Amino acid sequence: MKTKTSYWRSIGSAVGTLAQGLGITFSHILKAGKTRKQTAIADSDYFLHQEGIATIQFPHVTIPVPDTGRYKLHNEIDDCIVCDKCAKICPVSCIIIEPIRSPEEFGKTSDGSPKRIYAAQFEIDMGKCCFCGLCTTVCPTECLTMTKEYDFSTFDIRTHYFAFGEMSPAEIDQKKKAWAIFQQSKSAAQPPAQKTEMIKPNIKPDQGAPS
Repeated sequence: MKTKTSYWRSIGSAVGTLAQGLGITFSHILKAGKTRKQTAIADSDYFLHQEGIATIQFPHVTIPVPDTGRYKLHNEIDDCIVCDKCAKICPVSCIIIEPIRSPEEFGKTSDGSPKRIYAAQFEIDMGKCCFCGLCTTVCPTECLTMTKEYDFSTFDIRTHYFAFGEMSPAEIDQKKKAWAIFQQSKSAAQPPAQKTEMIKPNIKPDQGAPS
């Protein structure tokens, strides 16, 4: 008798739990008939819009990217003063800069900073980048930023090498020659250094201690 009771009790428990699980499943199926509103996780009402289809049709539909996200780097070269701070602080050395000094100021950035150094080469290897954001923090003119572009995967890693320098080889040679001529004229204008004679101290010989 006890065996029959436990048998039917087990069947009843199985049917009850199955009905409970199917009820949850069907309730989600009914709610999944509409597309979920895509909101950023930083929004205050983010958890109020979690009903609907969970998956999205990527890349035709994308989730909003936070403004403070760390993704692909971009340099607004017109605002760059080539101070080299970003390359020095980079822990993985993914920023390569070749500066050319100018004899005089040749422009200003959008924030009014004077430009005295040309960027013959300004390249970023995103294949090495660890997305720490240190380079954007130390940039004095805020020309180096991290964009919202995070999907730049490729089969060729060489395409992760982004060049921002806009100078042609002829312009680079011209600016280098101009700086060399300026240095030569500057050194020629300086008076020759005069030799200074060493003054020997007049030291009298020791005549011994007084008696």
